[in-house]
Amino acid sequence: MISLFSTDSGESQGTTDSSVLTFSTSSNPSLTAQRTDEGPSKSEQQSKQPTKCYVNAKDIRRRLEENEACQPQRSFKIDPEDPSATVLKEPWELKARRIQESSPWRHLPGWQLTAAIVKVGDDLRQEQLAYQLLGTLQRIWTENLVDLWLRPLNVVITSPDSGLIELVQDTVSLHQIRRQTRLSLRDYIIREHGPPNSEGFLSAQKNFVQSCAAYCLVGYLFQVKDRHNGNILIDKEGHVIHIDYGFMLSASPGRNLGFEMSPFKLTSEQVELMGGVDSDMFTYYNKLILSGLLTARKYMDELILLVDIARTGYPELPCFNPAGGKRTVEALRQRFMLTSTEDQITRFVDCMIRQSLNSLTTRLYDNYQYYANGIQ
Repeated sequence: MISLFSTDSGESQGTTDSSVLTFSTSSNPSLTAQRTDEGPSKSEQQSKQPTKCYVNAKDIRRRLEENEACQPQRSFKIDPEDPSATVLKEPWELKARRIQESSPWRHLPGWQLTAAIVKVGDDLRQEQLAYQLLGTLQRIWTENLVDLWLRPLNVVITSPDSGLIELVQDTVSLHQIRRQTRLSLRDYIIREHGPPNSEGFLSAQKNFVQSCAAYCLVGYLFQVKDRHNGNILIDKEGHVIHIDYGFMLSASPGRNLGFEMSPFKLTSEQVELMGGVDSDMFTYYNKLILSGLLTARKYMDELILLVDIARTGYPELPCFNPAGGKRTVEALRQRFMLTSTEDQITRFVDCMIRQSLNSLTTRLYDNYQYYANGIQ
């Protein structure tokens, strides 16, 4: 509890009203105000004792959060070469309110704004398979109380070469962060959420670790490639979100030449946000990957069944080439390490993290994307 003191100030403010506003306290920490029309007694006139008021700490925190919510949001400058950055940085609630005000149907009670990416010239069946796998993994981890976080997206296929993909609200890519702010990932989180020891920063850091570990496991199990900074998003709560699953399982950029050889993408910049390799959050990240892998392999058959059904129905998908996907399914089964002991998997996870963090091919691929496509 926080104790505040106040004194009656009717006379000091020059008011002639004889009514006095007093506060009474009870076992309930909330304040109750009582107004009386009686004038002050002689004892009150002689010496006015301060009135003790109690304010719940939760109320103070709530008011501070409400005040912070009213502050102007940081936006990105308009960039002709990347106009989507400014649009995506705008908070979704403000965007929906702005569009509703100009909508001729704004008066309808069922008015709602939904955003989607329209894809033309792409076969979205592989993308749909990827998000089915992510959704299944998220359900498995949630049911087993593993603190890993994924964001599966909805995909609607409208024709063999077109469809709709759900747009993730309130997100920006790592490429846009670097291009617009010139800040490291840690400095950007500090700018958006507060100093390193603040509640906002610690919450965003935890969200980052839980989601980063989850997508690292997805990258390992399903061999997701083409992980440049344009395909990795950060939402307003600090979560990492990977998009674009055009290269997974047996498919990789460069006609399967194997540019990205690491198990998953883990950069020194991401580890810096966790606090370094000797930090508690990095240890937490390591344990999350271990727990997630041990839990996922219990449900290996359910995950492999989804891939096998897709392979049977659509063997022509890039993720199943070559040989129609039989070797793809078998390689996926081996990555669950069903015959390994828990100690062996623990050592394997440690080795996998070290290999990914120090991967030369990851740095080379990022450099290639920068010089070839301008992705920072």
